Amino acid sequence: MTQKATDDIRPDGPDAIPEGLADLVARAGDGRGIPPVERWNPPYCGEIDIRISADGQWHYLGSPIGRERLVRLFASVLRRDDDGRHYLVTPVERIGITVDDAPFLAVELFAEGEGRDRVMTLRTNVGDVVRVDADHPLRFSAEAETGGLKPYVTVRRGLEALFSRPLLHQFAEMLEEDPENAERLGVWSGGVFFPVPEEVAAPDGEDAP
Repeated sequence: MTQKATDDIRPDGPDAIPEGLADLVARAGDGRGIPPVERWNPPYCGEIDIRISADGQWHYLGSPIGRERLVRLFASVLRRDDDGRHYLVTPVERIGITVDDAPFLAVELFAEGEGRDRVMTLRTNVGDVVRVDADHPLRFSAEAETGGLKPYVTVRRGLEALFSRPLLHQFAEMLEEDPENAERLGVWSGGVFFPVPEEVAAPDGEDAP
């Protein structure tokens, strides 16, 4: 059965959210930019039933959040701490959420140049635009079921975006030999070569994650 999307997260009632998040919900869509959550040090205030599934969909109380502005607002205050956990952070509270894989999904890829001169730019499902370089590196892991390639890019504050499946075919076309190891493949972007670990298979159509 398809879950019905929820378009509202109520700041009161039996499913009330914490005060700081309630203030964010009230300001949804006010056009403010990314807040400096890395500079905030509020106390941990427990968990909230928000989950980001492996396909980048946000869920509240088991139902998908259908309001895109609200998703982007929550994404703007998301932080990954040294314990590896993901938190929604306001000036007054730090609240744990569940992330199945990466919190974001890379949904669009644009590449300029070739080889060492290539610059890859990615857009995420929550509107971030990221240039792949030393400050926004690529990381690779293997899909558990197939051993196929799963590329991730660092977006901000240690938060990563997983490449969506359609982008893997574009990415595969840019793979080339590692200049320091001819038996290893990788990709150039922003003057940096990002090698694919030898134990991870390159994407090849049906076997790609």
